[in-house]
Amino acid sequence: MFQLVEEDLLHIVLEIINSNPQYNILENGIPTRTIVEAKSQILNQNTESYLICLENKYVGIIDFLESNPSDNCPWIGLLMIHGKCHRKGYGKTAYNLFEEKLKQQGYDKVHIGILTDNVGAKRFWTSLGFRFYTYKLWQGRIIECYERQL
Repeated sequence: MFQLVEEDLLHIVLEIINSNPQYNILENGIPTRTIVEAKSQILNQNTESYLICLENKYVGIIDFLESNPSDNCPWIGLLMIHGKCHRKGYGKTAYNLFEEKLKQQGYDKVHIGILTDNVGAKRFWTSLGFRFYTYKLWQGRIIECYERQL
């Protein structure tokens, strides 16, 4: 189940983000984020962000851009599972449920970008059938872009 993130749920989002210090270090060089940073990333005009609720608990977040202006394709900007919930299948389950939602809305493909040093993310996304197609510059950093036909 996906619950649209609103301001009163940001403390849950921040807990999930800060339960993943290795990712935070890869992304911005520090292990934790502030509530202001989380609000800026998650509550913005461009993307939709959802808390992922499985087995009656919040296990992660997913951030989605309906149409990237650079390629007019839908993008998953972030799929993050709470650090305490890693390696329990929640990421795969959450993605599969989100993919079904995308198919129901008429999407036929989805893109993601992965930081080049994020080896675990590359392994995860390719295991779900995503295929590398190019490199792009994002916030001054090179990312690897992957696509999945739905």
